[in-house]
Amino acid sequence: MSHAEAVPTIDIRARAEDLAGVAQAASEGVVSAERLSLVPLLRPGEVLEMVPGLLVTQHAGDGKANQYFLRGFNLDHGTDFATWVAGVPVNMPSHAHGQGYTDLNFLIPELVQQVRYRKGPYFAEDGDFASAGSARIELRRSLDAGLAQVTVGPGGYVRTLLADSIPARSDAAGQWLYGVELFHNNGPWTVPEHYRKFNGVLRYSEGTAAQGLTLTAMAYQGRWTSTDQVPQRALDQGLIGRYDSLDPTAGGNTQRYSLSGEWAQMQDGVHRKTEWWALQSALDLWSNFAYCLSDAQAMCPVGDQFQQAERRTAAGGAHSRHWASTWQGVDVRHAWGVQARADDVAPVGLYRTHQRERLGTVREDRVQQQSLGLWAESELRWNDWLRTTAGVRGDAYRFKVQSNLAANSGQAQSALLSSKLSVVLGPWRGSEFYANHGQGYHSNDARGTTLRVDPADPTNAVQSVSPLVRTRGEEIGLRSEWLPGWTSTLALWQLRMASELLFVGDAGTTEPSRPSRRRGVEWHHFVALNAHWAIDGDLAWSQARFTDGDLAGPYIPGAASTTANLGLSWDGQGPWSGALRLRYWGARPLVEDNSWRAPAAAWVNLRVGYRTSKHEQWALDVYNLLDRRVNDIEYAYVSRLAGESAQGLLDRHVHPVEPRTVRLRWTHRF
Repeated sequence: MSHAEAVPTIDIRARAEDLAGVAQAASEGVVSAERLSLVPLLRPGEVLEMVPGLLVTQHAGDGKANQYFLRGFNLDHGTDFATWVAGVPVNMPSHAHGQGYTDLNFLIPELVQQVRYRKGPYFAEDGDFASAGSARIELRRSLDAGLAQVTVGPGGYVRTLLADSIPARSDAAGQWLYGVELFHNNGPWTVPEHYRKFNGVLRYSEGTAAQGLTLTAMAYQGRWTSTDQVPQRALDQGLIGRYDSLDPTAGGNTQRYSLSGEWAQMQDGVHRKTEWWALQSALDLWSNFAYCLSDAQAMCPVGDQFQQAERRTAAGGAHSRHWASTWQGVDVRHAWGVQARADDVAPVGLYRTHQRERLGTVREDRVQQQSLGLWAESELRWNDWLRTTAGVRGDAYRFKVQSNLAANSGQAQSALLSSKLSVVLGPWRGSEFYANHGQGYHSNDARGTTLRVDPADPTNAVQSVSPLVRTRGEEIGLRSEWLPGWTSTLALWQLRMASELLFVGDAGTTEPSRPSRRRGVEWHHFVALNAHWAIDGDLAWSQARFTDGDLAGPYIPGAASTTANLGLSWDGQGPWSGALRLRYWGARPLVEDNSWRAPAAAWVNLRVGYRTSKHEQWALDVYNLLDRRVNDIEYAYVSRLAGESAQGLLDRHVHPVEPRTVRLRWTHRF
């Protein structure tokens, strides 16, 4: 067989790119704009649900970053899954709320060109936060036609979008793309969310992604009132209703402004690419997860509300070079790259508050963090059915912390070398086989690397954490076209981690924890029934365990063992189009000894579209079609309500999936 034999990328409407002879692992792929256009999205972050095996939920207000689950991870708000949009990293290190915080509310899904995803630490180009996987969200360079869109729904939901692309000059050498989104939603909550946001994108481009340039400016502002997770006992006792809040002043304000550029050139067989970016962001987040656990007065007049706040300036860039050669008669493809990033977070703080008014400072710091990554890899095509890719990556970090407590100020630095290896056999009869090994890592919060005393109790000495945490993973997989129109991938994988990062409910942040191991199986498939109908499905099973033998138990809280995302889509059959999607989330432990478990949950979303003319289309989206009373998230931790003992109670804390919600969308192309 030749290298050109087709092993197609799985895609609902079209095979946007053939990965035969290109992919290094079974668990990488591309999601096209066509596929995204057919999927009903409740939130922008659900763009990532098209990554096989990944689920997106929310445990607070929609203005906050989503909760992500993949490969036996409760990724919290993005830890261990690296994400880029238009070349700009989204994960925020040393963030006020959680390490690797990934807020995608600035994303306009209609402007997404494609999503390139990878899973596992097998790729030399991927560094921090990429142990479970990564996604590069690429934006469109132009639109075929202008787009005006209005969507309305219950709970004060109104979304308007205006986007178009126009030539920059009369000779059409370059073009501008713009998009403006205005949004408001109260949601189903007893205390209206009153989430309002503004998104703006302005992009200049010339040429193509392989040879051309882009300049992209993005702006996002949002503010909301949050209904956070609530204790199950308050629901069982009838103290509150399913959509009630225990703190009507929780919520947040956030903003993000970025400017980025990309230049690519193909010359004399060498492909060069340079990217740069700069951003400013801010977050004020008021939460109350324990209610009045720290309040010494029985009626809880103050409560446990706290504010996490940060002001961040960051900049970075990357350069890579790809070229081909021969060695001993063997075709070789080489690549190397350099990546740099600097963050200045001033200040990043945690404060005690009541109704958003500050009562005191727990800690306030200025964090300066720099990182430099170098990577290289070589792919050798030994013959028509065997190719190998060997890679190496080096990362160096420097942290500087100036704390309001002198004992917690200081500097730290660390470096790590990671190896990568991929072996690919085939294609044979439309099939390729993969074996992968890779070392990766995640960074810890800079404040933890210089920590000496507990900020809440300076008399209590604490241990600082390692700046960089090693991960190791292996995978074997298959990509195949079993029958005409039926393509699938199968992957068996495992990942070992030297230190887990876990969400701490009563503190509202992530903390380093015990070493762990995960293993699992994933199956992703697509079946084209005919020219108009298709079925796709993602099925994933995983086992996640701590490995240190601690008597607390081996189970990792929040690690779901089974997930599924199944879809039926139709398009092009007269004026009608649509999609029906089932999301399933298996039972999972809430505590280390598995004595508390969250039940399995499943819900269905529907989209039906009707084109009334060449330029006009209507769509009806129904979320949670069967009106299932299931939860978006469950945690187990100690909290205290008014009148309860000072020690509080260990309880489930839940945030419900929104009830059946209908939205009507009108789209006009011009």
